[in-house]
Amino acid sequence: MKKKLVAILGVVLACVLVVTACAGGGTTPSASASTEASTAPSESAEASPAASESKAAGGDMTVELVAKGFQHQFWQVVKKGAEAAATDLGVTINFQGPPSESDIQAQVDMLNSALSKNPSAICLAALATDSVTSQLADAQAAGIPIIGFDSGVPDAPAGQVAATAATDNAAAAGIAAEEMMKDAAFMEKVKAATADKPVRVAVLSQDATSTSVTQRTQGFIDTFKAAAEEIFPDQVSVEGHDLYAAKSAKDPAVIISVHIAPTTDAADLKNIGSAALGEENLIGVFCSNEGSVTGFLNATNDGADLDKENGKYKDLTVAGFDAGKTQKTAVKNGWFLGSVTQDPYQIGYQAVDLAVKAAKGEKVSDVDTGAKWYNASNIDSPEIADLVYD
Repeated sequence: MKKKLVAILGVVLACVLVVTACAGGGTTPSASASTEASTAPSESAEASPAASESKAAGGDMTVELVAKGFQHQFWQVVKKGAEAAATDLGVTINFQGPPSESDIQAQVDMLNSALSKNPSAICLAALATDSVTSQLADAQAAGIPIIGFDSGVPDAPAGQVAATAATDNAAAAGIAAEEMMKDAAFMEKVKAATADKPVRVAVLSQDATSTSVTQRTQGFIDTFKAAAEEIFPDQVSVEGHDLYAAKSAKDPAVIISVHIAPTTDAADLKNIGSAALGEENLIGVFCSNEGSVTGFLNATNDGADLDKENGKYKDLTVAGFDAGKTQKTAVKNGWFLGSVTQDPYQIGYQAVDLAVKAAKGEKVSDVDTGAKWYNASNIDSPEIADLVYD
């Protein structure tokens, strides 16, 4: 009987050891599969050109990014910055955007899809705030923080957008004014101005309603006016548009002339460029976005009239904003003193950083993602080349 009991106990002990060994052996493949899944390209990135998922090993937080677009190089650089942040912070991101910036319904559908996944946070660059009001309310009710990026979510109801990662457009345009005032040839003309023979600097903008464009227009005016008034106190006026008009206390020696196109049509943008060129004693021009740059170049024989050797307007100092193929050509050729570019990489990076902080319950506030000045000397440098799209 004793021998039988020992035999039975031996069998039971052997079974226990076998089961334990099987259970222990199963954990290693499972952990490995999880790591591989977190680092491999996602199926959604392969299936759709308008969506791209990046996963960082060890991350259990997911951030959805819904941009204004996807194919444009600007958004690809934003995406690159977002992916870098995901890697640094150990989180998963899914970046998507509609085929074009006029596809409002496509963006709404993407936002609905993002909400259905119950992510840790959502980053949104809304094409039209009034098209996503219900989604903003749904996110707030679900406790999903919304972070604006690029143009953000203008005029969103209070409390529905935690913070925004975007360019301070007024400060960025101020860079152009500062660079113009650093140019020796330009400053020589400014200092030679008198009340009897005032000089003019034109500001060209494509509209007076877009928040980013109006901020750039005002930012350039404010910075340039302040610098010019150090030379001519109370003798700098702003003319040409009621929104920006500011009469000088004394007869002006420097006039900032603002030209706003009635529409964004190419013909209207060219016309404001031609109007500025017709002004007496014009010494400088600032174009506040790619559209106004293109219009001005069209008004100057595709920029050839700005050639510093033989151009009709060879002595004109011009500064631009944004990029685009024609603007890059103007900068490389020296037709423009230079231009200001936003930093789309930082827009993407800072948006994800804010989203992670908000998801953790940390206090967040708006972040200025900065802007850079580029000219013929640095346009091909690594720090600029990725920021200036064609």
